Amino acid sequence: MTTPATPTDPWKSFRGVMAGTLILEAIVVLLALPVVSFGKGGLTWVSGGFLIGMTVLLVLLSGVQGRPGAIWINFGVQLVLVAGAFIHWGIGFIGVVFALVWALLIVLRGEVKRRQERGLLPGQQDAPD
Repeated sequence: MTTPATPTDPWKSFRGVMAGTLILEAIVVLLALPVVSFGKGGLTWVSGGFLIGMTVLLVLLSGVQGRPGAIWINFGVQLVLVAGAFIHWGIGFIGVVFALVWALLIVLRGEVKRRQERGLLPGQQDAPD
């Protein structure tokens, strides 16, 4: 007698994608340190603190992606990075690029929801005999 397979959770995979994106973003923010240091004002306590603080925030956020509304918090953090353009234009550029990435993830989240409601996800399909 075989036991029925439990359906896969599409949101577990999506949470992994979101956490991975935040870790990638944290790495990119750290890579902005040398760029900012060669800028007009150089690396100051404000610019360095902002970049290190954002890195810590992004890494911490990667651990709470199972919470409701996490994707909107992630998108909101991008607005803080865009505001970092007042410190250095490179920080704002990173914010714009990752805001576009998070906008795409929001669209993909909607598509997964739509497919899940219609029963079109691969985990919802019957196995061929």
